[in-house]
Amino acid sequence: MSFSHLPRFLRPLLLGGLLVACAPPDEGQATATQTVQTSTTTRATRDPQSGLPLLTASDLPREARRTLTLIRVGGPFPYAKDGSTFGNREGILPRQRRGYYREYTVPTPGEDDRGARRLVCGGPVRAVDECYYTADHYRSFGRVQP
Repeated sequence: MSFSHLPRFLRPLLLGGLLVACAPPDEGQATATQTVQTSTTTRATRDPQSGLPLLTASDLPREARRTLTLIRVGGPFPYAKDGSTFGNREGILPRQRRGYYREYTVPTPGEDDRGARRLVCGGPVRAVDECYYTADHYRSFGRVQP
């Protein structure tokens, strides 16, 4: 079975048996308030506030980890639109006042443009309160654990 069609950050979750926790709850399946036991640790699979899957930095592609570092130090960013307001028109992220969320490009190797990957962070610049990752241009998000 090939997983090459899946975003890179989801492949370890699927292989580790955690992807089931990202799907809608089914009878006998983990819910947002339950945890999944991995071989060495127990970790929550969903953010209790947003209901979105929880991701660690190691779940993210290398380029997203670099972008997180740039966000923490305030740039410089490679794209002019980085740091612009994200309006949350999709309504997937928790509701906040306008201007709370800002978006940042996560470069995609082989893409000629900005690609579909983004980090969306909320809170003060350089001291963000929360960050979310999307690999599919805002159709889905995971919350990045601090």
